[in-house]
Amino acid sequence: MNYLGFSLRNNLFVAPMAGVTDRPFRQLCKTMGAGLAVSEMVTSNSLLYGSAKTQRRANHEGEVAPIAVQIAGADPRMMADAARHNVDRGAQIVDINMGCPAKKICHVMAGSALLKDEPLVGRILEAVVNAVPGTPVTLKIRTGWDKTNRNALNILRIAEASGIRALAVHGRTRACGYSGHAEYDTIAAVKAAASIPVVANGDITTPEKARAVLDATGADALMIGRAAQGRPWIFREIEHYLATGEKLPPPRVAEIHAILRAHLEDLYSFYGVDTGVRVARKHISWYTKGLVGSAAFRHAMNQLPTIDLQQQAVDDFFLALGTHGEHLSYIDEPAAAGFIDTDNSNPAWGGLAA
Repeated sequence: MNYLGFSLRNNLFVAPMAGVTDRPFRQLCKTMGAGLAVSEMVTSNSLLYGSAKTQRRANHEGEVAPIAVQIAGADPRMMADAARHNVDRGAQIVDINMGCPAKKICHVMAGSALLKDEPLVGRILEAVVNAVPGTPVTLKIRTGWDKTNRNALNILRIAEASGIRALAVHGRTRACGYSGHAEYDTIAAVKAAASIPVVANGDITTPEKARAVLDATGADALMIGRAAQGRPWIFREIEHYLATGEKLPPPRVAEIHAILRAHLEDLYSFYGVDTGVRVARKHISWYTKGLVGSAAFRHAMNQLPTIDLQQQAVDDFFLALGTHGEHLSYIDEPAAAGFIDTDNSNPAWGGLAA
């Protein structure tokens, strides 16, 4: 896929997720078939540029191009400065966050809260585009503030007039959070009116759903978020299905074990021992939730204080699943994609709206 002048493997993008899409996760998803991975959002507050968290979020060492960095804020000048700061440090695409529904973001009138102030949206977009000439600037939004205030089409027009090069739309309003179903009709309307690429986001949890969303919206690309947590191979599954119409078999136990262990090593190296162990816990939980004995395993694993103990617990858990050559079965329901044990006695994990 040619996207903003970059040749991508495919049109499957990793959604920016705070606390999730760090460099190890982005690199893993690209290895597993994602064409593009957008960083977790970086603050536009220059006072925080020197913080360990912000520096980690801006760390792209060894990352496969193109490097896409998402910035968040509500002040046009600060957003422009943030764009320049990140481009100077390697960003090749700057993405603007106007889609995050989190209360702590919206309370400072950033993220999806900005959709309530269309003139401010225009000022921010123009400031960022003008700040980094030659660097593509993209925008991620929701369909509107609430169900009676859907203004995605208005935002599209503002974005195009401001020089935004692509638009990602999560098919929910800010008020919806992650509840209900994604509004693919709204994304389709945006795509029909757009002169720039449109990326569809929301509830894309299986290869079949990916095909259905592309057909329903006409979108140029798909953005996948929560469905990739603990399941980064979803990108190769979707890529294969879109290309052939056939589903890949689920990964074998041995492969999942190997992917998780390699991911953990990257996390320990990236964050250091203490933070690495803490960050690893949520990823281990995502990889194992829904598998036989996982609830007791996660409870015990979350008490382990060291890398060695954490790794040993992971090894013991996967060895206890049985023959490493076996496949794990999946639930194909869009709202509950994930793992189940082979006798279907454990409920699968759900809530996978991107």
